[in-house]
Amino acid sequence: MKAIVKFGLNDGDVEVRDVPEPQLQPGTVLIAARAVGVCGSDIHMWRNGQSWDVALPVILGHETAGVIAAVADDVDGWEVGDRVVCETAASICGVCALCRTGRYNLCPLRQGYGAIRDGAFGELLLAEPRVLHRIPDGVSFAQAAMTEPFAVAYNALVERASVTPGDLVVIQGAGAIGALSLQVARLRGAGTTVVLGTGVDEHRLAKARDLGADHTLDITREDPVALLRTLGDGLGADVVVDATGVSAALRQSLELVRPFGSIAKIGWGPQPLGFSLDPLVAKAATLYGSFSHTWTTWERVLSLFATGALDTDAVLGGIYELEDWERAFEDMESGRNIKSVMVMPG
Repeated sequence: MKAIVKFGLNDGDVEVRDVPEPQLQPGTVLIAARAVGVCGSDIHMWRNGQSWDVALPVILGHETAGVIAAVADDVDGWEVGDRVVCETAASICGVCALCRTGRYNLCPLRQGYGAIRDGAFGELLLAEPRVLHRIPDGVSFAQAAMTEPFAVAYNALVERASVTPGDLVVIQGAGAIGALSLQVARLRGAGTTVVLGTGVDEHRLAKARDLGADHTLDITREDPVALLRTLGDGLGADVVVDATGVSAALRQSLELVRPFGSIAKIGWGPQPLGFSLDPLVAKAATLYGSFSHTWTTWERVLSLFATGALDTDAVLGGIYELEDWERAFEDMESGRNIKSVMVMPG
């Protein structure tokens, strides 16, 4: 089968290759991928800017929607033809304290699709039933492929640094996770929302305004701290969401957050900090790391898709064929769209 493969540790070491199809194993199903979202982490791996372990070669892609193509004899409850989305934790130990308490997303032996285990930018994906969720009627494959990034935003703003009605929420980064975090924050009742971007984000900041952001700023031209002094009581944001991963954003978040406020750090980045965390202490603010998601998160997001409470179409910038993967990646990297989704052969 054809698949998008990261094969080396240099910028650009990604290409479409013919690879063997995965083989059905006991306790598993095969998923015929129909639509797979491009994540910012896929672009980082294309540019070899990732800050996590990878196995080489590895098929990229972890935002998966498709159809079950085969079911092992010892698997119950699933049938060929079922429409499903697939969580990202390809394997976990299942016995550590984190797995036993439902925090398997943090299992120390977790192996993620598209990094350690072969992902979904191909025709078939091998999966354990524990990671499957049924796609609601009326939700397309392209929409369902966005379950994973919406689950990231839901985890950050509902399960970690929870937004409460009336909060002032600042989102650093106008890409996919930033746009989805904006939707979740507004759904939670945020009183005022601010989205920050840079010079490449003109289109994405305009889209954030369309999605209901009260204020958008290009931080290379305007000072967000000055803006926050004019909002509410002027003390800063109740919740700051770092959806960029760059160290400068975290430093800025310490200026933006109000005393006793919260920072949800979603973005990854390998850069050293190079600054003091004393403002976090002085403000008695809370810094939340927010990683991945669990079964309940996915079910909640899918139910919100089914009711139309979350808008996938507003952030879907383009749908691309497998052979056109490089344009799909470049369109996200350049800011020409917020989210690219690949449609798989078959």
